[in-house]
Amino acid sequence: MTSSPARFFVDGRFHTTDSVEPVVEAATGEPLGAGAVVSETDIDQAVAAARSALPDWQASSPEHRAGLLTAMADALKSRARPTSELVSRENGMPISLSRGANGSFPPALFRYYAQLVTELPAEEIRPSITGHTIVRREAIGVVAAIIPWNYPQALAAMKVAPALAAGCTVVLKSSPETALDALIFAEAAVEAGLPPGVLNVVSGGPAVGAYLVAHPGVDKVAFTGSTATGRIVAEICGRLMRPVTLELGGKSAAIILDDADLDATLRGLRAASFVNNGQTCHLSSRVLAPRSRYDEVVDAVAALADGMAVGDPLDPSTEIGPLVSSRQRERVLGYIDIGKNSGARLVAGGSVPKDRPRGWFVAPTVFADVANSDRLAREEIFGPVLTVSPYDTDDEAVALANDSDFGLAGTVWSSDTERATNVARAVRTGTIGVNDYQLDMRAPFGGVKGSGMGRELGPEGLEAYRTLKSIYRVGPALGDPPAQQYS
Repeated sequence: MTSSPARFFVDGRFHTTDSVEPVVEAATGEPLGAGAVVSETDIDQAVAAARSALPDWQASSPEHRAGLLTAMADALKSRARPTSELVSRENGMPISLSRGANGSFPPALFRYYAQLVTELPAEEIRPSITGHTIVRREAIGVVAAIIPWNYPQALAAMKVAPALAAGCTVVLKSSPETALDALIFAEAAVEAGLPPGVLNVVSGGPAVGAYLVAHPGVDKVAFTGSTATGRIVAEICGRLMRPVTLELGGKSAAIILDDADLDATLRGLRAASFVNNGQTCHLSSRVLAPRSRYDEVVDAVAALADGMAVGDPLDPSTEIGPLVSSRQRERVLGYIDIGKNSGARLVAGGSVPKDRPRGWFVAPTVFADVANSDRLAREEIFGPVLTVSPYDTDDEAVALANDSDFGLAGTVWSSDTERATNVARAVRTGTIGVNDYQLDMRAPFGGVKGSGMGRELGPEGLEAYRTLKSIYRVGPALGDPPAQQYS
């Protein structure tokens, strides 16, 4: 175990604190390291450093920022293997997934925004009756980026990369469960030569997050987490008239149409419904099956769950690792008890695996005959628990999918791509997959209803960190604005 004191990163330097929270290895329950719990004074200093660095960073050219983002990508890539292993130990993510989500994706995203920021103009001229208007895009300012523990490197990159590309400075706050891997961004910033204060990395619990969200030196909040916490963040930002991006919870539906190739569907659901041990906001955790094939689908999904390899997250053959903490396991087991005491039918799993007495494991679990009004179907469980419910028509399937407080993701499975796409169009959600579900870094990701507001990834993810200014001028335009006036 890493000895106290613990580290955090402010104004280009690592600092230490004796206020720590243990980071526990998910597979064993044993201490892994010590995460810093920063003070309000530390947050004040981090925000002050970000604000001090903002004018020069904002005024720098897109090409200059792109070069440093590319250098950060190189630094992150060089650390990909140990980073992936560290995250798997922290939160239980199977290493086969972690290598992509925590090792490959962040540097790829930094490269994407490094290229994009040099391609999109900062200003455009729009002719009008009396003259013309320069529409200018400027960096929004100091960003508070708050991330959860389930995909810590990927979710941090989804905020830090576009914010830095846009000319913003950042205070990144990690979750206590994954406080150790967050410091890799600080190490990469130092190696890349990022100016002091442009990126600051702190950690701590809800109190630290609340203080950062409400800090008067913050211009924008980007938050990923639970819907309950997201509502609190939204209330604070609303009162302060502070821009906010919220990527929150989900309870998405997998609509299996009556012409679906069930074998292919099950191969897709293995990831779409169980990825990261169920600790994923965009899971298709509600399986909607046509009544004409209902028993067939229930048996197949149950067999899928029973056949998944549960084990050490560092073993490449593992498909389901442990949950992040004992508290998270108790939450998931509590929902399983709710299901057992309801009208639902347990067809797979439903307990802690007998061969996994250490760590925070839960067997992949499936409940059939779940009414859409049941808590199992309405509340985000955030564990390897699926529900299966019947429907009669495509329209009923869409109605069931839409009868939710959430709207983040979903999938449609069919041998007819156009039919499935038309069903997907009718589902009220921010993202949805046809015969698969994969995030695309070039396309916007985010939700509606209780799943949040705003978008990350794609050009829209960059625009989230820029604000618009209109400059009205009389007379004809005098040519295009100079490229250096980006920020």
